[in-house]
Amino acid sequence: MALRINETAPDFTADTTAGEISFHDLIGDGYAVLFSHPKDFTPVCTTELGVMAGMAGEFAKRNTKILGISVDPVENHLKWKADIEAYSGNSVDYPMIGDPDMKVAKLYDMLPETASGNPEDRTPADNATVRSVFVVGPDKKVKLSLTYPMTTGRNFAELLRAIDSIQMTANHKVATPANWKQGDDVIITAAVGDDEATEKFGSFDKKLPYLRTTKQPG
Repeated sequence: MALRINETAPDFTADTTAGEISFHDLIGDGYAVLFSHPKDFTPVCTTELGVMAGMAGEFAKRNTKILGISVDPVENHLKWKADIEAYSGNSVDYPMIGDPDMKVAKLYDMLPETASGNPEDRTPADNATVRSVFVVGPDKKVKLSLTYPMTTGRNFAELLRAIDSIQMTANHKVATPANWKQGDDVIITAAVGDDEATEKFGSFDKKLPYLRTTKQPG
């Protein structure tokens, strides 16, 4: 069954391009992005891992680890890193999980339990559902999940925007409206009465009886 928001992300140990890791230990007291791809040496995925490598500093500013995964062995990842850097100009320094037994892919419901076969013989189409993103918080719970089709490259700037919202709203009684970005007004949650809102935020704009906006806190 698919993981739901606020469910505990399953822990696992796995071999990676940076050695063996324990997922929960890697997260520590920060956040993590676990993002998967169907197959090494494929075009869309090559562009994506290169973009993530170039954005590593932005994720680090947000105390967020990056962790890639596919059902290919680690040896293939290590070879593929050269292609990714040649294309993007960015060195892939974040860990890439080798999951040839499909243990993690199945644990996170990215492949069905019945999936089998040598990963070297599996095609990207066989692994089409391994095209997911999970954001996990310091409490080890899933904060966001996304799954894309194989032909649509992911927008990792949107992922940063979502993490900004997730982290801010975890610390303040606010939510973010559609298309929100850093510096925009935010929504005061229904759990905050008008008097408390004035005390917390100083002032707010009551757009509708149930929709109040204020300046971004912090």
